[in-house]
Amino acid sequence: MSKPLVFPALAQFAVATTGRNMTRPASVAVASGVAMTILLTVDPVYEAAHRGIDAVLWACLAFFVFEWVIRLRHAFQTGRGWAYALSLRGLVDAVAAIAVPLAMMLGVDPKSAWLFGVLWVLKVVPGIPGLRQLRRVLVLESGPLLSVLVIFLMVLFLASVAEYFLERDVQPAGFSSVPASLWWAVATLTTTGYGDVVPITPLGRLVAAVVMICGLGVFGLWTGILATGFAAETRRDNFLKTWESVSKVPFFAALGPAAIADVTGMLRTIDLPARTTIIRKGHAGDCMYFIAAGEVEVDLPGKKVTLGAGAFFGEMALLGNNLRSANITTTRVSKLLVLDLVDFRLLMARHPDLAETIDAEARRRVLENK
Repeated sequence: MSKPLVFPALAQFAVATTGRNMTRPASVAVASGVAMTILLTVDPVYEAAHRGIDAVLWACLAFFVFEWVIRLRHAFQTGRGWAYALSLRGLVDAVAAIAVPLAMMLGVDPKSAWLFGVLWVLKVVPGIPGLRQLRRVLVLESGPLLSVLVIFLMVLFLASVAEYFLERDVQPAGFSSVPASLWWAVATLTTTGYGDVVPITPLGRLVAAVVMICGLGVFGLWTGILATGFAAETRRDNFLKTWESVSKVPFFAALGPAAIADVTGMLRTIDLPARTTIIRKGHAGDCMYFIAAGEVEVDLPGKKVTLGAGAFFGEMALLGNNLRSANITTTRVSKLLVLDLVDFRLLMARHPDLAETIDAEARRRVLENK
């Protein structure tokens, strides 16, 4: 009799937990499970509270197994079972569910098997917002990154051979072979320099100095490539978000794609909560605002005016007197597009029709405020 009630509830749970971000119960289970796994290795604590620790670990494991089974069942019901099973989230869910039981079935003692519970922390990976951006950067910059990796390996191998040739006679223990010299080369090229193996011949030290400088250059190149890639991806994401906001503003609706792209490159987006003061009367103004979403209230002498999505304000300070003439506050959560003074003048020069519209609106508001 309970089947019709149970399975719809499980299906709802599956739908709710197949999103991109972790649910709160999953976050609690991950945090609790990893904490108990750490306490498991502290013998005095485990001896004093082993029953509680074991209970939490088994509860976390049961939750992850239940979550994985429900998600897998729901995925097959919707025709994308293998897509989920082979995805990053599916693989992480499978590892979280079967790693500990599999270790126990293979004969690993329970205390050691529970150490695989540290893999539960991987469940936070699919929910990291910047992970897709990192993957895209690595794909787009794979050529330069691999080129620097080849340089790194070349320097590593050449330095190992050189130090083996120069130091093998005076330090046979530290540089007994090229593979043994690789440890020194890795420690030196990464600028770690543990100091357990150090060249003592003049030529050996000269090679070490060159290797250390090369290490700084190699990691500097990697950092520069990734930083440039992230900056480009961030600009791309911001451009797309701003484009979407600009296209929704009726004021720009008549513009063509090229003009919207031009405007998008000049605008910046800000999200503001309700009851946030945007403009204060008497302050100098250096930008104007377009309302992409939300609502603002203009506090004029003797009256208050409400402006909604598609309206703009703050242009008066850019057209004449740069002092703000009114207080303006958001009435609810709002998304605004900001146009700075320099970009405002450039935009007006490129699009005279926009300039005429803004001038006409400014004159109308001047007459209203008199």
